[in-house]
Amino acid sequence: MENKWFLSMIRDEFRGGKINVEKTYRLLEKLDIPCNYIHVKSIFKDNDRLKQGRITIEEFRSIYRIIAHREEIIEIFNTYSGNQKFLFEKNLLQFLIQEQYALDMTTNIAFEIIQKYEPIEEVKRAHQMSFEGFTRYMGSPECLVFKTDCGKVYQDMTQPLNDYFISSSHNTYLVSDQLLGPSDLWGYVSALVKGCRCLEIDCWDGSRNEPVVYHGYTLTSKLLFKTVIQAIQKYAFITSDYPVVLSLENHCSPSQQEVMADILQSVFGDALLSDMLDDFPDKLPSPQALKFKILVRNKKIGSLRETRERKGSDKHENDSEKEPRTTPVTGLPLFRRRRITKVKVSMALSDLVIYTKAEKFRSFRHSRLYQQFNESNSIGESEARKLSKLKAQEFILHTRKFITRIYPKATRANSSNFNPQEFWNIGCQMVALNFQTPGLPMDLQNGKFLDNGGSGYILKPQFLRDIETQFNPNETPKDIDPVTLTIRLISGIQLPPSYHSSSNKADTLVVLEIFGVPNDHVKQQTRVIKRNAFCPRWNETFTFIIQVPELALMRFVVENQGLITGNEFLGQYTLPVLCMNRGYRRVPLFSKLGESLEPAALFIYVWYIR
Repeated sequence: MENKWFLSMIRDEFRGGKINVEKTYRLLEKLDIPCNYIHVKSIFKDNDRLKQGRITIEEFRSIYRIIAHREEIIEIFNTYSGNQKFLFEKNLLQFLIQEQYALDMTTNIAFEIIQKYEPIEEVKRAHQMSFEGFTRYMGSPECLVFKTDCGKVYQDMTQPLNDYFISSSHNTYLVSDQLLGPSDLWGYVSALVKGCRCLEIDCWDGSRNEPVVYHGYTLTSKLLFKTVIQAIQKYAFITSDYPVVLSLENHCSPSQQEVMADILQSVFGDALLSDMLDDFPDKLPSPQALKFKILVRNKKIGSLRETRERKGSDKHENDSEKEPRTTPVTGLPLFRRRRITKVKVSMALSDLVIYTKAEKFRSFRHSRLYQQFNESNSIGESEARKLSKLKAQEFILHTRKFITRIYPKATRANSSNFNPQEFWNIGCQMVALNFQTPGLPMDLQNGKFLDNGGSGYILKPQFLRDIETQFNPNETPKDIDPVTLTIRLISGIQLPPSYHSSSNKADTLVVLEIFGVPNDHVKQQTRVIKRNAFCPRWNETFTFIIQVPELALMRFVVENQGLITGNEFLGQYTLPVLCMNRGYRRVPLFSKLGESLEPAALFIYVWYIR
C-alpha cells in the first residue's frame, strides 16, 4: 500500500526520464519532507550511480528513505505497532499517553492526528497510521519541545506593571556599534516584531526645530524623531497587544521638547496614555488595563494631580526665545510638594509622563522613604551588579515595588551585552539589551520571552513579588521545590554543516546549559561525532537538579569541534525550563542572528520530576 501511494505521488515527475538535484529537492518538498538543500545535494551525489547529475525513480526512492525514514523514528514506530506495518488508534493513543505524557487524551485525539498527518487515503479511512503518517506527525509543530500552552498569553495580566519582566531594548535605533554605526528605523521595527515592549529613544535638538534621534557626541547617523514615532506607531502592536514604553533619553531644549510632545500626540492619538486611569492611584495599572497604549518614560514636573488639573490648557511657550520654563520637580507623597530642583523639562512633554516617571536612583533607603509608585529608576549594569552581590534582598524588595531598568555600561562601544539572567534573578523588570547584537545574552532574552505568548510581559515568580519575601538568588532557597530534569539527547536532524566543509559534514557535539540562579548554572556536553551533520546519533542522557526552576532557562548549542581555533557555532535554542514538553521532542535550531535553521533540529526525550 505504501509502495502504491509512493509511486502515485512521484510517477509523473519521471515521465520525461531522470531528474536532476533541483527537481529532487522540489519533489521531496511536495512530499512534505522538509530538507536542507546542502544535505540533499550530498545524498543525491552519493546515490547518482552513473554520476551524470540525474537520477532514476529507484535512486529517488533510496534518497527519500535516507531522509524521511530515520532509524530512531522507525524504532519507536515498531515498538508501538508490534512490528506491523500500521498503528491502530489504540496503539497511537498508548504512545501519546506513555511517551508524550498526554494525560487528557481520548481516542478522538488519536483519530484527529491520523486525519491530519496520514498521507495514504486508504490507511486514513481504516483509522490507522502508516510509518509515513507517524514520521510526519513526529516532524510536526505538535512534537516541538516548547509547550503549546506557553505560546499563548496564559498568565494573569491584571497585576501591576511592576510585577512583570518586560522585554526591553537599549539604544534601539542602532543597528551596529555605538560610535560610528548607522541609526536605522529597522532597529525599532525589528525590536517590536520580536515582542520588545520598552524602546529607548535618544533625542537631541535638530535643525529647523525638528528633534532628531542618534547617539549624542558620536558619529552615528541621525533619524528624525517624527519618522521614528511614525514607525513605532505602525509596528507597536503587531506582535503583542500589551503596552509599549518609550524611554526617552532626552537632551532637547524645551522648545524642541514641545515639538516632541506635539508629534507624540498627533501620531499616536488616543493610544498615547496622557492621563491616570483612576482618580487616586497608589499602584501601577496592569498590562491588561493598558492594552494598546503607549507610555512615555521621561523626567516629570509636579504631581499627577497637577497634570490632570492642567489637562486641556495650552502648555506651550508663546515665544521660543524666552528663558526656558523650568518648573520644580516634586516627589513625596503623590500630591504634595517635596524639595525643589530646577530641571529643563517642558510642561507639554512632562504632562505626557504618567506611570513611568524617570527618577535618579540614589539608594534603597532613599527609595523606601521617598520614591513614588509611578517613579522608575535606570541603573547601569556595573552599579547594579555590585548591589546585587552586596544587597540582593534589599534589591528584590526595591524591584518588588518599583520598575527598575538596567542598561549596558558606556564602555560597551561595540554594543556587546551583559548576561541578563543575573538581573532577572533579583526581579529587575526592564533589563535592556542591545537587540542588534547577536550572541548568548540575546539568546537568553529571546528564550525567556518565548513564554506567555511572546507578549513581552512575563509575570514574575511569587517569591519576587511577595511583600514577605526572603528570597536571595545567591543562597540555597529554604522551601525549595526543585525539579529533576532528565534529557536523553538521541540524535541530530539535518544539522547545519561546518562553514569549512565543502560537503555536508561537521564534527558535531551538543552543549546543554542551564541558566538561572548561580547554584543552578551548569553545563554538560555530548561526545563528538565525526564527519556527520546529517544524522549524528548520540543517545546520551543528562540529568539536572534545578533548585529554582521558575527562573531557569535551558540552552542547547550545536557546535563543530575545532581543534585549533576553538569550536564553531552551528545553531542554538533556548527556552524556559518550565515551558519544556515531556516525551519525544524536536528542538528547532536558530542561527547566531536568531534566524530559523529549519529543518535542522535535535531529537530528544525529556522527563522531569517535581
